[in-house]
Formats: sequence, C-alpha cells, structure tokens
Amino acid sequence: MNLKIKGKTALITGGDSGIGIETAKFLVREGVHVILSDKEGGSDLEKAKEEVEKECADGAKVLTKAADISKNQEVIALADYIEKEFGGAHIIFHSAGARGAAGDFLTLTDEDWKETIEIDLMGAVRVCRAFIPQMQKLNWGRMILVASENAFQPYEEESPYNACKAGIINLSKCLSRAYSKENILFNCISPAYIETPMTDAMMEDLAEEKDISVDEAVKWFVKNKRPHIAMERRGKPEEVASVVAFLCSEHASYVNGTNVRIDGGAVESAFG
Repeated sequence: MNLKIKGKTALITGGDSGIGIETAKFLVREGVHVILSDKEGGSDLEKAKEEVEKECADGAKVLTKAADISKNQEVIALADYIEKEFGGAHIIFHSAGARGAAGDFLTLTDEDWKETIEIDLMGAVRVCRAFIPQMQKLNWGRMILVASENAFQPYEEESPYNACKAGIINLSKCLSRAYSKENILFNCISPAYIETPMTDAMMEDLAEEKDISVDEAVKWFVKNKRPHIAMERRGKPEEVASVVAFLCSEHASYVNGTNVRIDGGAVESAFG
C-alpha cells in the first residue's frame, strides 16, 4: 500500500524495541527517513537500526539519537538534531513510556506519582512542544501519541499510569483543535497487553512469583487479569504498528483528535 509519505521524516521515541521498531519498519518500506530514539544509546539502539535498515526502500535513511524524555534539554537537543539533519520532522510516533510505580493506592508516594508523570505525561508534553514548531514550518505533520486501555478501563494497582494515559488522550484532543488548521493532525492509539519489553518484564516477575513458566504466566494473566480480551492472547507489535503507519499517512488526512483502540476486545464497554 502506498501511504504517500515517501521522503518524509519520522521520529520514533521508544524506538529500540516493540511497537516502536515495528512501526519504523513499516515507515522505511514507504521511503520515510526514520530517527530511532530511546533513553539509552548504545548497542540496543544500534541493533534496532541494523534491523530496520534491512527493510529500507526508496532511499530511506535510518539514524539514531538517544534522549531521555523526562529531561527537557535532551528533548530540545533531539529536535535540534533532526532539524539539522533533515530540516525537521513531519511525523512523530511517541512510543516511549513506562509502567511506573504500581501497587495499592495508599502505598504510593508523591515521588512515585511524580516519576510516572514525568515520563508518561510530561514526556509527551515535551515532545509535542519541541516538534510542533517544526511541523508548522513544514506545513504538514502527524503526531501519534500512545495512550492505553487503562485510560478507559483502569486497573486498581496502576493508578498513576491510568491517570497519565487518560491525560494523553485529553492532550491529543486539545492539540488537535489548536493546530489542525496548520495541517498538523494529532491522534492517539490505545494498545492493550502487547508483546513488548514492558509486558515481558511483568510476565517474568509473575512467573517468578508463581513459580511457573513465562508462557504459563501469560495464560494465567489473560484469564485472571484481562478476562475481557476476546482474542485470549497478547497482541503482536506489528498489529499495532500497522495502525500507526496508517495514521501517519496521507490516507488518514481526515482522522484527527481521535483515539484508536488496538486491544483485542480488552475494553468491556462498547463506548470506552
């Protein structure tokens, strides 16, 4: 499918694994230049670059740049780097995030909340603030932020994460109203229980806690903690990435200010 974005430039935060790297593959196949970014540089980011480069077509380039989204100066430096290399970013897929502090609400401290907010909510704020001016100059932009099923169907042990992801959806809607007249579109995706390093770590901890295999932990978790997933399995990163790629494209030119759930039926309500 021709997404009509050949020659555009895309930044993918959280780009060294999971949904980020799979989205990068979709985009470089369309001739999009991609910058993969993550908190840490080094071997993981370079391995991701090598993997994505195998999929490049139509002159697409892949670069890497480490940036900690909890630090404003690093986000600004990332924006400056992309402007210098490519003249700015047309597409942002902000996939970086963390589960953050979890547990009984009464046990979570101010610091627990602040740490999650700095990454999951303020990280998105910083990225949007740094890159909207570039999109204004280019008169074209696609900003896709990652929310979660937790925004609609919160889980009691993840209150900071729940609140941040609800905030992401509100932020995206707000910005879609402010900048759509400048041909900059803002949308969210809300994945649920996808095969990513974050859920891998959760399952490894659960397996150790219950003295079972990771595969058994996944099955137990779906049955007992995510019973509304109609498909009864974890989602695959590429199943999310294909939707993101569409939202980045010219074919999605009338999709703005919306949230797309990619959850296998995990949210029980029809109107969540």
